[in-house]
Amino acid sequence: MINLALQYPIFGPEIQCPHCRQTIQALTLTDTYLCQRHGAFEADSKTSELVHLQSGRHWKQWDNEWYRQHTHPDGIRFEIHEALDRLYTQGYRATRVIIAGRYKELINTYLERSAPWRGQSEPTKPRLYGLPVEFSSDAEQNPCWEVINFDLEKEPGAPVRYPYFRLFE
Repeated sequence: MINLALQYPIFGPEIQCPHCRQTIQALTLTDTYLCQRHGAFEADSKTSELVHLQSGRHWKQWDNEWYRQHTHPDGIRFEIHEALDRLYTQGYRATRVIIAGRYKELINTYLERSAPWRGQSEPTKPRLYGLPVEFSSDAEQNPCWEVINFDLEKEPGAPVRYPYFRLFE
């Protein structure tokens, strides 16, 4: 008897396309999934990543959600900006952004910093799009940070000043 699991890539017979979230089928006896809109994605069993063959973008899955693995600061910044826009349209405002520690070196030069006021011993927290930024705990302590890119803390209400328009300053 043939083991059916061996006929499909590591993520099974179908997945959600990381781009459009449509269900896409695996090509049997390959490591490939095919989206009608976005083309082929190859599953890498060694790294548990999904690679978009046309663009070379890498994705990892956490809690049945795909997260792009960024190699350039503009990618992570753009993704955060999109999430802030979604929050705004849902009637929320972000109060803080927590970025995965693995992106600290990549995004560090793009953070807004200000010198401490007189009498303050510590500099204020770095900011991105006007929001305080913190970096996640070590991925060994919390494995989700090995995959997810950031988390936004939010509260109901619109931002007092909509600071997120400064996308690529």
